Amino acid sequence: MEFLQYEFIRNALMVGFLVSIACGVVGTYVVIKRIAFISGSISHTAYGGIGLGYYLGINPMVGATFFTLFSALAMGEVSHRMKDREDTVIGIMWAIGMALGVIFVKLSPGYTADLMSYLFGSILTVPHNELILVLILDIIILLTVGLFHDQFTMVAFDEEFAQVIGISTRFYNGLLLCLIALTVVVMIRAVGIILVIALLTIPPSIAGQYTRSMGSMMGLSILLGAVFTTGGLYLSYLFDLPSGATIILLAGTGFLLSLLLKNITGKIAQEKRWDM
Repeated sequence: MEFLQYEFIRNALMVGFLVSIACGVVGTYVVIKRIAFISGSISHTAYGGIGLGYYLGINPMVGATFFTLFSALAMGEVSHRMKDREDTVIGIMWAIGMALGVIFVKLSPGYTADLMSYLFGSILTVPHNELILVLILDIIILLTVGLFHDQFTMVAFDEEFAQVIGISTRFYNGLLLCLIALTVVVMIRAVGIILVIALLTIPPSIAGQYTRSMGSMMGLSILLGAVFTTGGLYLSYLFDLPSGATIILLAGTGFLLSLLLKNITGKIAQEKRWDM
């Protein structure tokens, strides 16, 4: 109970829960569609938006939102037009986004003290206005997925078949990348730009080992994300560790344990079949 007596801790837990929802829903598509590299690129270009926000004197998270959305659409166009050079061009955009962030920050007047919190996360210092922004982005993500769930599922599992039956795969791929961009913005304050890709992929990867439907995979991913963010926050409070890094290490440990458990249960099932 001592852990919960501080308002900033309660705010952090709320952010962690909102982050878990976005990660569980959108991260499921990322894992199934195997676009973690593109997701990582989008997260790193967010630094350009943060730098632009400082330069223009607006909330850096607002700058990151618009910048990541633009980057996501650009990467979607690159993926559609340049299949043979997709990874190279996206890697270049990743680097350019980070470089623009550094330049904008350098040109910004005044003192930018909390830049490291955007790189490595600072969930304990999320202000009230950013908590509201995260909530709004979560609502947008859930509404969009709710409206286009069938199309997203079809495109994620079998893009060629979706195209044959008349689904605009180009449009829905672009829309999915925009959802990834919004999810990245949601997660930046929790675990930082550098560690976003881990929290976006680890809970769905674990959930995918124990579920057989998209809905149950999303549900378990959200639950795991909440466990990792809450557990990571408590451990960081207990041992005075950086919260974002602790959350990711806990999630990574969970992933390794799930692989070990899956391996053990698989061997037991195989031995039973041999005995029969």
